[in-house]
Amino acid sequence: MISNSYLMLVVVTLIIGMGAQWYVNHKLKTYSHVANSTGLTGSEAARQMLAYYGITNVQVFRGGPGQDFFDPRSNSVTLSPEAYDGRTITATATACHEVGHACQFAQDYAPMKIRGAIVPAVNLASNAWIFLLMAGIFLHISGLTTAAIIMYAVVVLFQLVTLPVEFNASQRAMVYMGQIGLPAQERKGAFDVLRACAFTYLAAALTSVLQLLWLLNQRED
Repeated sequence: MISNSYLMLVVVTLIIGMGAQWYVNHKLKTYSHVANSTGLTGSEAARQMLAYYGITNVQVFRGGPGQDFFDPRSNSVTLSPEAYDGRTITATATACHEVGHACQFAQDYAPMKIRGAIVPAVNLASNAWIFLLMAGIFLHISGLTTAAIIMYAVVVLFQLVTLPVEFNASQRAMVYMGQIGLPAQERKGAFDVLRACAFTYLAAALTSVLQLLWLLNQRED
C-alpha cells in the first residue's frame, strides 16, 4: 500500500518539476522572438566568445532539437538548430552558456573536474539503485536497501555538484556579454533565460534531495 508520505512526496516533486519546466519554456519562448543587436547567430557568438578568451581547440557543431551542451570528451560545443542559427537573445544566451563550460574545461574548473570524476559511478548508480531497492523491499534484505540508498545518494551528489558548474557557466556568459558591450536590455533578457534554465537544475536537485530524505526516513522506520 502506498503511504501518505510518499503520495505527498510525489505531489510536491511534480509541482516543483512542472513549475520549473513551465518557467523555463516561457522564458525561452519569449526571448526566442527577440532579436539581438549584434546580428550574430548563436554559433557565431560562440566562436567569438571562444576567440575572446583565447580558446582555439574547441569546435562548435550543429546538433538536433534540444541538443545544447559542451562535451569534454571531444572538447566541443553542440548547439540546437534554434541556438546555432538563431539571431535572438535566447540563442546568444544559450551559446555563451555552453562556451562558459568550454572555458571551465580549459581552466580546469574544480567542480567540473569533480563532476567528471564521478560520472562512471553515477551512470552505474542511476540505473541500478531502483532495482536494488525493490529487491531489498520484496526480499526483506536490509543490506540491499542500504546499498540502493547509498547509490541514490551518489546520484544526488552529482546533481548537487552540477549546480555550481551550471551557475558558473552562466556567470561567465553574463560577464562576457557585459565586456563586449551588449546593451543592458539584452543582457537582462539573457539573464532571464539563464536564470530560468538554472531553476530546472535547482528543481531536479531539490526533488532528488527530498527523495533521498524520504528514503532515509523509511530506512530508519
